[in-house]
Amino acid sequence: MSWGIELWDQFDNLEKHTQWGIDILEKYIKFVKERTEIELSYAKQLRNLSKKYQPKKNSKEEEEYRYTACKAFLSTLNEMNDYAGQHEVISENMTSQIIVELARYVQELKQERKSHFHDGRKAQQHIETCWKQLESSKRRFERDCKEADRAQQYFEKMDADINVTKADVEKARQQAQTRHQMAEDSKADYSSILQKFNHEQHAYYHTHIPSIFQKIQEMEERRIVRIGESVKTYAELDRQVIPIIGKCLDGIVKAAESIDPKNDSQLVVEAYKSGFEPPGDIEFEDYTQPMKRTVSDNSLSNSRGEGKSELKFGGKSKGKLWPFIKKNKLMSLLTSPHQPPPPPPASASPSAVPNGPQSPKQQKEPLSHRFNEFMTSKPKIHCFRSLKRGGATPEDFSNLPPEQRRKKLQQKVDELNKEIQKEMDQRDAITKMKDVYLKNPQMGDPASLDHKLAEVSQNIEKLRLETQKFEAWLAEVEGRLPARSDQARRQSGMYEAQNAPSVNNCAQDRESPDGSYTEEQSQESEVKVLATDFDDEFDDEEPLPAIGTCKALYTFEGQNEGTISVVEGETLYVIEEDKGDGWTRIRRNEDEEGYVPTSYVEVYLDKNAKDC
Repeated sequence: MSWGIELWDQFDNLEKHTQWGIDILEKYIKFVKERTEIELSYAKQLRNLSKKYQPKKNSKEEEEYRYTACKAFLSTLNEMNDYAGQHEVISENMTSQIIVELARYVQELKQERKSHFHDGRKAQQHIETCWKQLESSKRRFERDCKEADRAQQYFEKMDADINVTKADVEKARQQAQTRHQMAEDSKADYSSILQKFNHEQHAYYHTHIPSIFQKIQEMEERRIVRIGESVKTYAELDRQVIPIIGKCLDGIVKAAESIDPKNDSQLVVEAYKSGFEPPGDIEFEDYTQPMKRTVSDNSLSNSRGEGKSELKFGGKSKGKLWPFIKKNKLMSLLTSPHQPPPPPPASASPSAVPNGPQSPKQQKEPLSHRFNEFMTSKPKIHCFRSLKRGGATPEDFSNLPPEQRRKKLQQKVDELNKEIQKEMDQRDAITKMKDVYLKNPQMGDPASLDHKLAEVSQNIEKLRLETQKFEAWLAEVEGRLPARSDQARRQSGMYEAQNAPSVNNCAQDRESPDGSYTEEQSQESEVKVLATDFDDEFDDEEPLPAIGTCKALYTFEGQNEGTISVVEGETLYVIEEDKGDGWTRIRRNEDEEGYVPTSYVEVYLDKNAKDC
């Protein structure tokens, strides 16, 4: 099958068909180009997605990725980043191996097609020129023949006419002979041109056109083969990245299989374990008998020995509550009376007294217990100033529970050891450089390094002292905590403390073998310091707003700390309602306020007042 034989007369159609083939090739190039743009866009979106969910450095999110589930998610993000990279590889390979190559081939194809059809048009023009010559010689031969016939007829007519002279007849005869000669010449010329045209026409249809069309056919077939190869390359480029994409997916599956719920649960324990012992049983308090508190029970200066049993009880029951009480609640806790309110005078009928004394069942736990819990709570904050929001964290992390404190101290010891090692490496480097200077004075002055060497040595000594201090605190905390497994106990570092320095805080705590805290100093001195810091901390506390008024029904002599004396019939402001303990907080003026028994006053609350 040959286009030159089968399609010898379809020059124009072949020209249209080859142009259509080039258009198809350019359309395929455009398709692949858009595919590469999609791959790049998809890869960019995947990378942005992976980056969006990556944990931020030095943030709380970074700490959360200790858990195996979070690690698996982080591995997924990293694998998706690699997954996006493979789509970028697809785009790059398609651009270099398909788009660029086909674009170059299209330009070559256009040039080749132009050359072949130029040769075809040139052959057409040549055969058309030969045809025009043939037609011209044919028309001339026809014309000469007609004129020769007319000249012959004119001679015969003149020769038959007796009236015509002999000279005219001779002239007509010569004219006829001339015309006949011209006709013969035209005939010979026409015959020659005709033979030449037939030869050219045979060469055109059997040699030139088949050759040109065969080249065009080969060109078109190469174009088709090239498209097929490009489509195959298109698929192969996708297939090449499938193993790597499979590895990315395998990495995600492996990360999912590495999730260990037990390990995550253990990490939660390590992150939030306080090291406290669970609270003991609450003792039963018999309210059927009159409650008479001794001075040692409700005084702020009770001795250590007298309050020891109560300290132990308070430390195990609600010792952890006080750091979370609001300022006003804490003030109320410390300043409210330390005993039940007295009953109203016997002369008055209880039914006639508004807001009579509360039932003993509604009373809260005795405030002496609360204060003891306040004093023995764990962890003990050294100063009340540490309660201030945004206050500085103690250097020994004593504001944290024991287990969390141990972890922070261990982390600090590790950091200090790393800094010591870094400084030691720097000292070794300076020492070596000094030795080099001593051996080769021309390289530098050894004395110039003495200052730097002394500075580094001083830094190492400071860091060692700092490490010893934190190791002493760490050893103290680890001595208090229950025994742990060898795997859980971390080493304190490469430098052990020789003499633990004494730590001076406003209230240094100690722990007894049974897990409760005792005081190194006397209870009285500690209360004094705490009260002082407490007053300093809350000096700027704004007075509570009045929520109503009250009228004294009886005279009350406020002799205990936190109470205020009132006279029968006196009107005062109410700043805090009865919280169930039988006492109401009132104010006479800006400087005089305190508690009175609720049954001694008649309270009139404002409608819009809010409970404190």
